Amino acid sequence: EIRTGHYRQLFHPEQLITGKEDAANNYARGWISIGREMIDLVLDRIRKVADDCNALQGFILFRAFGGGTGSGFSTLLLERLNSDYGKVTKLEFAVYPAPHISPIIVEPYNAILTTHGTLEYEDVAFVMDNEALYDILARNLDVPRPTYTNLNRLLGQVVSSVTASLRFEGSVNVDLVEFQTNLVPYPRIHFPLITFAPFVPTSKAYHESLSTAQLTNSCFEPANQMVKCDPRKGKYMACCLLYRGDVVPTDINNAIANIKSKRSIMFVDWCPTGFKV
Repeated sequence: EIRTGHYRQLFHPEQLITGKEDAANNYARGWISIGREMIDLVLDRIRKVADDCNALQGFILFRAFGGGTGSGFSTLLLERLNSDYGKVTKLEFAVYPAPHISPIIVEPYNAILTTHGTLEYEDVAFVMDNEALYDILARNLDVPRPTYTNLNRLLGQVVSSVTASLRFEGSVNVDLVEFQTNLVPYPRIHFPLITFAPFVPTSKAYHESLSTAQLTNSCFEPANQMVKCDPRKGKYMACCLLYRGDVVPTDINNAIANIKSKRSIMFVDWCPTGFKV
């Protein structure tokens, strides 16, 4: 689809690397047999792109924890990137296995095996699961039968928000190292949850007027989370709020003060501030 679809002009044909066979949902095939055949070619292409950069910010990896290539080959790639580009930030957006929806029987095994590599070789891994995205599309966006295109567009919104401050000028800019600094209390605990707001279907878009306080509050609702879990049963260690558009800093500070006063949103005792804007 990438080679022949709508977005084929975005990528250099040499940078699209495909093999003759896949890893067949098997971590070991991706990490050892198929992976070892492809890794040198992949690293060579990455090196060419990295050498062209004036100031290399870092690497962003997209993968699923459940597949063979996503788990096995990606772990091998991270291991090699870590040895070649040790100090460069490595971010990841990963599709984590959902509680009830699973297209692959061996997903739990692949996820556990690849999590070990993720702990060692990565700086920040943003996790999301398909079940939460399906719920958001059905409940908030009036999409009764979502396709993978719908899911990818939701994730695309999140990724573009994360990298927006690198691409546009703004009053407060964030580079990739700052995510690591603010969201990771210990190097091995680097799996932040993603929430996004607003989710407004096109049919209602002209009737919505959202304030900064409403947007901030909706980010702390479990319905807007891209992972199936309930943060109200635990405590937050750190929170990074990224706003896009014309937002006044005083509105943000008032919204944060309002959230801190709520009993349902608890922060750990040793990090009372907790917020990075």
